[in-house]
Amino acid sequence: MPSTIRLSIGTEHIDDIIDDLTQALEKI
Repeated sequence: MPSTIRLSIGTEHIDDIIDDLTQALEKI
C-alpha cells in the first residue's frame, strides 16, 4: 500500500507509517 494512502488513514497507524518511511530512507 502506497505511503500516501497510509498517511491518509491517520495517526492510528503512525507506527506502520514510520516503519514505511524508515525503510524508504534506507533504500536511498
